[in-house]
Amino acid sequence: MRVYDIFNGDADGLCALQQLRLWQPCEATLITGTKRDVALLQRLQPAPDDRLTVLDISLHANAAALLAALQAGARVEWFDHHFAGDPPDHPRLTRHLDFAPDICTALIVDRHLGGAHRAWAVTGAFGDAMIHSARAAAACLNMAPAALAALRSLGECLNYNAYGARVEELLFHPAELHQRMRGFADPLAFAASDGALPRLEQARGEDLARALAVAPLLDSAAAVAVVLPDAPWSRRVSGTLANHLATARPRRAHAVFTPQEGAYTVSLRAPRSHGVGAERIARGFGGGGRAAAAGINGLPEADIARVLAALREAYGG
Repeated sequence: MRVYDIFNGDADGLCALQQLRLWQPCEATLITGTKRDVALLQRLQPAPDDRLTVLDISLHANAAALLAALQAGARVEWFDHHFAGDPPDHPRLTRHLDFAPDICTALIVDRHLGGAHRAWAVTGAFGDAMIHSARAAAACLNMAPAALAALRSLGECLNYNAYGARVEELLFHPAELHQRMRGFADPLAFAASDGALPRLEQARGEDLARALAVAPLLDSAAAVAVVLPDAPWSRRVSGTLANHLATARPRRAHAVFTPQEGAYTVSLRAPRSHGVGAERIARGFGGGGRAAAAGINGLPEADIARVLAALREAYGG
């Protein structure tokens, strides 16, 4: 029997896995990648009785590979909050799926574990830009404002690290971050003692300053769109920029376009004031995500105008 931990390389995936492995330590083969690497099950050839734990990647995007794993005799436990399509019912598949707009995978795992490692769940929720959900989850921890701000910074930096065309563009491979985080029951202890956070904080601040200096392609009362230059720093900061803009202007929708390998990736954010519609727009262009935040991969340049039209149709302006 082989054991695999398969997880999105962003803050939500990392913090979801962190909770599970603090609760149930296990040596597993790690399968992960950048934020946009969601078809991770295709990298495996499971055998009978292999155990797969999958966190924060779309079941819909992995449907065929999941069916193959189940038919091969593997056991799969899946935690996620993204669009799942029509999930199969199978005796070897355990599903923990919740598509509410105010929940992320780290909070789903937190609920599953009865709050056993709540501070890591709060960190993951902050990283996934679910500020209200993170604060609500943290209420029972009675943390000082400075400590809660430190969890937010850690979550946002872990999330920033996941964006890039390839893992070579990231400051840290997500599997390395998981290994560095292992054993830390307290995320504040990890933040204080590991050198990853200062490096991520500095790079994130520098990249965000450059991104905020880019003039928007669209700036209306209902929506803002920005096209970043073709550079590793812009791909790293695309999600951070989208979240920053969505937080600063909660009544507007946002789209950040980033060149990648002859096309564009797109980070979509619905207006924070009502938080719906982003995933529907993304799926119209072959992407996915959730109601409040979604993404598109490989968008042709000619389709940028169509995305802007979809934003206007959904949100006005």
